[in-house]
Formats: sequence, structure tokens, C-alpha cells
Amino acid sequence: MADSPVHYTHTNGVAVIQMDDGKANALSYSMLDALTAALDRAESEANAVILTGRPGRFCAGFDLKTMSASPESAVQLLTRGSEVMMRLYGFSLPVVVACSGHAIAGGVLLNNCGDVRIGIEGDFRLGLNEVAIKMPLPILAIEIARARLSPAALTEATLGARLFTSAEAVTAGYLDQIVPPDQLMDSAFAVAEAWGAYDRHAFHESKKRLRGMTIQYIEDTLEDDLQAFKSPAAE
Repeated sequence: MADSPVHYTHTNGVAVIQMDDGKANALSYSMLDALTAALDRAESEANAVILTGRPGRFCAGFDLKTMSASPESAVQLLTRGSEVMMRLYGFSLPVVVACSGHAIAGGVLLNNCGDVRIGIEGDFRLGLNEVAIKMPLPILAIEIARARLSPAALTEATLGARLFTSAEAVTAGYLDQIVPPDQLMDSAFAVAEAWGAYDRHAFHESKKRLRGMTIQYIEDTLEDDLQAFKSPAAE
């Protein structure tokens, strides 16, 4: 669809999934549906995936208008987003995140679902700011943060709601490396092509062993956790 917030291209076995809603790339239902369709397509025709955003904005997190409408609305959107993120976190193909700018709240959570996360140099912020905006972190966010972040940074990143610069994000564990903006996609393609050459079965089975317990725990606790979730609208 011409007005889709996600653009898909396929080159040399690498599917590029670019989020671009013309704004902050919020995780709305339309964005989540478009991401699902893009992942479906990639799984059928590609060897690896690059997930990126628009220049300066990777993803601003869950759509605040929907989140603040009511507790029920927040739970429904978080449930849908959790489904997409768990699919991405355990995706059968290598996923390289080309973090093209700011990644906040659900946006940095989406970033952390990638296998390799490449960011850009510049005045960009990454972090889980939920506590600072009176919103508890769901188990989904806590467990993926626990799995991907440096143990030394985990408490400050979650309970402290700290937003990290791009350079700080590498040390904290949000990113694996940063490059100049004009090198982002070339760097992502280099990793995606290398990892995409691995045997698909061996890669996927290994990923299931690496991440399966975390995914199972999140899925098992998701409904109860989100029913207890208190959105800002319920304050």
C-alpha cells in the first residue's frame, strides 16, 4: 500500500524493512500490522533482515494517543506489540537493526529484539523512560533488557529511566556499535549478508536455544502482567 508506514525492499537476499510514518515512527496498530506483513514476506524470500527507521528517528515507542485512551486500550496495544516483538526476537532469520536515530521506550525495546544492533554517531538518545513518565515497565521490557543490557547498566536503564547517548548506549548494551550516519546501511548490509550465509536451520535452532526460555516466560506471564498494567490514563 502506498500509504503504508513500512517500506520493504529485497536486495541480494537481504530484506530491508524501513519504518517511516513521516513522524516519530510510533508503534500504532497500522505500524505493527505493516511490520508483521513485512516479516512474513522476508521469511518467505530472504536470508536476513535489516530493520531501520527514518533518518533521525528509529522509533518513539508505542502510540501514546492509544496508550492514554484507557487502561483497556493500553493493554490491547501492548499485547499486539508484544506479539510482534516476540516474533522478531525469535525470528528464524538474522535480524540486523540499523538504528537510524532516537529509540525511546517501546522503540528501544524493538531495537533490542535484533541480533546485531548498529547505531549512528550524533546527538541521539536511546532508553526506557517509562518510569519517568509514570508508567511501569512491563515484564516484556524488563526481561528483554535483562537479556541484552550490561548488568552494570540494567538498574539505571530500567528503574532509573535513563536515556543514553549513542556512544553510551554501546557500553550499556543497547547497541553493538556506532558508525557515521552515511555508513549505517553499508555496515548493516555487510553484517546481514555475512550472517545470512549461515545455514538457516542451524541458525534458527541455535536462536531458539538462546532465547526460547525468555520468550516462553514473557508469553506465559504476558496476560496477567498486562491486566495489572496501569496506564497514565488511570492515574
